[in-house]
Amino acid sequence: APFGINIGGWAIEKTLFHWVKDGLMALFFFLVGLELKREILVGELAVPRQAALPIVAAIGGMVVPALIYFAINPDGEAARGWGIPMATDIAFAIGALVLLAGRVPKALITFLVALAIVDDLGAVVVIALFYTDQLVWEALVIAAVILSVLIVFNRAGIRQPLPYFLLGILLWFALLKSGVHATLAGVLTAFTIPARPKFDPARFSELVKDLMARFDASHQRDKSIMTNQDLRAVVQTLENGVHKVETPLQRLEHSMHMPVAFLVIPIFAFFNAGIPLDFSVMGNTLTHPVTMGVVFGLVLGKFLGITGACWLALKLGFGQLPAKTHFSQIAGVALLAGIGFTMSIFIADLGFAGQPEHLLMAKTGVLIASLIAGIGGYFWLWKVSKH
Repeated sequence: APFGINIGGWAIEKTLFHWVKDGLMALFFFLVGLELKREILVGELAVPRQAALPIVAAIGGMVVPALIYFAINPDGEAARGWGIPMATDIAFAIGALVLLAGRVPKALITFLVALAIVDDLGAVVVIALFYTDQLVWEALVIAAVILSVLIVFNRAGIRQPLPYFLLGILLWFALLKSGVHATLAGVLTAFTIPARPKFDPARFSELVKDLMARFDASHQRDKSIMTNQDLRAVVQTLENGVHKVETPLQRLEHSMHMPVAFLVIPIFAFFNAGIPLDFSVMGNTLTHPVTMGVVFGLVLGKFLGITGACWLALKLGFGQLPAKTHFSQIAGVALLAGIGFTMSIFIADLGFAGQPEHLLMAKTGVLIASLIAGIGGYFWLWKVSKH
């Protein structure tokens, strides 16, 4: 279904499918970028000693699945799907692990979050480098200029999100015209969002004490906030102070989670995840090289890549196990990391554009692998973990 925007002689027209894949998913990538920046600044990826193991695990969990897929599909159009089994769906994988929160240490959940964040970064790099069409350098230069202005906004202390969103839309359009996948504008814009608060906690504490004294005095004169102007002024000033002690990055990440989880991803799934079920040809579907490459890549590749990389890193003294965890639990997390959905299907759409048969096999493989990895990882962790 075609859908376009026309302003005078300027027009942009795409199908609804492309608006969802190239436009709406930019919001998903924006949230990914916010999470990446927070993890790098203050999260598990901020301390090199703690970050080493999830980074190594994520690299192993990307390289081995790609190699397994490529071994099954070494040439032809099917080979373009090598990036599909590299991606872990962070929401589903963590959701499955949280079901075991009473049996696994919290540090294991944190480890999976860090691993999946690095995995997302790897997927973004793969999309930018290997699933990019022919480059249009003029548009790419314009995108670089817009990105530079966003960085200047950050350094100048502009904290309101609106200027970043407006320039982010222009960056998205420039990347759309450049040949680089437009959704990367979401990640780039997120990286320019300020991560420093305007108020330090001590100053905010003094402000709140002063405001609460004024609030109590005003409240005693007139209890109705509808008629008490001083009361309304104090509440508004308190709200402004709360926004200034928060970083714009944290505030946006918090506010974006709900619309992305309950609007963007379901719409993406509705447009992309459906597969026709024909039991008469199910055998051919399951034995198709693309389906097998995705299934073995996500389930076996993630398991071997993550556990193998972690084992090697620990043997070499490069990294340390999360607190109160043991290696068998890392292996269970490696199985859960084989749950691929949003990013895997997104890469499948890029790799197999115009090839409906290969795309169908890839999506089928993603859904089958996610089911196997989710159930297998859950019961593995349930078995090796105690209350």
